[in-house]
Amino acid sequence: MKVCLVGSSGGHLTHLYMLKPFWENKERFWVTFDKEDARSLLEGEKMYPCYFPTNRNIKNLIRNTFVALKVLKKEKPDVIISSGAAVAVPFFYLGKLFGAKLIYIEVFDRIDKSTMTGKIVYPIVDKFIVQWDEQKKVYPKAVNLGSIF
Repeated sequence: MKVCLVGSSGGHLTHLYMLKPFWENKERFWVTFDKEDARSLLEGEKMYPCYFPTNRNIKNLIRNTFVALKVLKKEKPDVIISSGAAVAVPFFYLGKLFGAKLIYIEVFDRIDKSTMTGKIVYPIVDKFIVQWDEQKKVYPKAVNLGSIF
């Protein structure tokens, strides 16, 4: 199984990194911002940089769509996992076309309303994971697996 872990640097990347017991024995690659925290955390990992800022930035959404197309064609992941933010959107929509399974983890600090990325990818994901029961009111098809922390 080949895993693509895609997310913004900072807290989103930290969420994904905390899934290490799941991904550490799998073939994997990362897509995130080329920033110091990401380079430090992912030292020795296969990483593809993407463009930022992403939130409400149409230019970088288009640029990241081309990054997603290139990376997904080359790597052909079986599953794509993200905890946000907006960089996940092109990877999820194109990944769906390529036949990848999609897993989205809604962020820990949104308890009673959706994130923009969560709202955009919710209709197409194979598994939508929340960390609070209250989030199931926003995402009825979600699965609560509890806190990642």
